[in-house]
Amino acid sequence: MRRYDLVCFDMDGVLTTVRSSWHWINLCLGVDNEPIYRAYINGEIDQPEFMRRDIALWKAAKPDIRMLDLIRFLQELPLVGGIQETVACLKSNGVKCVIVSGGIDLAARMIAEEFEFDDHAADGICCGSDGVLTGEGTMNVDLRDKGANVKHFIEKYGTTKDRTVSIGNSYTDIPMFKESGMSIAFNPTDKFTEEAASYVVRSENISDVLEHILPQEDPHS
Repeated sequence: MRRYDLVCFDMDGVLTTVRSSWHWINLCLGVDNEPIYRAYINGEIDQPEFMRRDIALWKAAKPDIRMLDLIRFLQELPLVGGIQETVACLKSNGVKCVIVSGGIDLAARMIAEEFEFDDHAADGICCGSDGVLTGEGTMNVDLRDKGANVKHFIEKYGTTKDRTVSIGNSYTDIPMFKESGMSIAFNPTDKFTEEAASYVVRSENISDVLEHILPQEDPHS
């Protein structure tokens, strides 16, 4: 069985049990971004404008909203089971673990630090020197091409496409799959993601992906 050097995890819906860290903030503030989401899906607005309109909803609900408010909300972000076990097991086998997400960078960093991921890439939220949100976001991960971030981490960690695994749950993760030797659709939300993946895992615990990634010892050897 092929050995892998790098595993790229989507965050929203893979490491979290909610569809999006952006959506989680909306829930915490009691705002509805469904029309904005639909406008993005239909190609009426681009990703930076999608972020800008979401943040505008937050500021309308709480005009002085600060990064500290987001930290407080994201500390309660519901996570899938088994993250600690999965990352520890992969790293003990010499595998680098990174997060590639169109979600909020603050959430990705908190998860990365708590569970000792090696790196992360996600979208930023801008604030002033007083910590108050400016209303702008920073697009660090293009949802149309998350494969570009996978290629970046492949180069950074000196490995190859064939020795890389990507794990995602939605159609925006398919470009990640295309840049990886193995792809796993974890609780996929659509048939396109399921069909694009090497394997499909439906579980409440992310550690169930390990059986596909780590070499299995031959009991007869």
